Amino acid sequence: MTRHDDDHVHGACLAADIERLMHAAVSRRRSLRWLFAGAAAVPLASCGGDSGTAAVTGTVSGTTPGTGATTGSAACSVIPEETGGPYPGDGTNSSNGKVVNALALSGIVRSDIRASIAGASGVAAGVPLTIRLKMVNVSANCATVAGATVYLWHCDRNGNYSMYSSSVREENYLRGVQAADADGYVTFLTIFPGCYDGRMPHVHFEVYPTLVSSTSAANRVKTSQFTFPLATLNEVYTADGYGASVQNLSRISYATDNVFSDGTALQMASMSGDSVSGYVAELTVGVSL
Repeated sequence: MTRHDDDHVHGACLAADIERLMHAAVSRRRSLRWLFAGAAAVPLASCGGDSGTAAVTGTVSGTTPGTGATTGSAACSVIPEETGGPYPGDGTNSSNGKVVNALALSGIVRSDIRASIAGASGVAAGVPLTIRLKMVNVSANCATVAGATVYLWHCDRNGNYSMYSSSVREENYLRGVQAADADGYVTFLTIFPGCYDGRMPHVHFEVYPTLVSSTSAANRVKTSQFTFPLATLNEVYTADGYGASVQNLSRISYATDNVFSDGTALQMASMSGDSVSGYVAELTVGVSL
């Protein structure tokens, strides 16, 4: 895996990605239409023939009956500030004696975050999950914010974090950066995170005002997390490869989780889909810009 500790190299790598995006022939809006059209689903690279590698083909249709999902997005509120945890990979800490900075990786600006990049070759296996976050500005009556940028990361189905956990330290999958489209949406194609001991399943993210500002963690305006309805978790963890998650989930709850114990109204994703075709998680993220 390629890591960059030097700030000059850091800026050059992501700046190059930004320049390529700005001059790309295909717009992000067209890419999103392709992603959700269902006519050309993206397959997950083979990883031992895991049944969890099916492509996402479901469309966004609101809350899946029986999931009990609520988002609290009707209220124009800033999403709670939460810890980035010990595995942010944003250049603010180290692993194995080296600064860990996914923001410095060439190719980190991407929608599909299942595979490693920049010389690493691993692919995260698991139940397909599409994450759609709608970015809104609470300081402007929750108007959508085109260009607001999200750096998002989470653990794999075994509860390991790329770039940190010993078994996947040389990988950098399940990390990516996206700028919001004209409608305020950022979209990530990933796999459903596992449940590791002591935490409810969750996804981390940082919000930056612009794509250019996302080259440095010092520019982030919000760090938060979101979670998933318990009914969805119980469905997902019946899939191959999630056996440990079943036991870990049985020992934790939202009420005892050290992040979500004060409530999940603004941090509970709405879900659609199933464990065969994949899930779509949606959440409105209020920030003050």
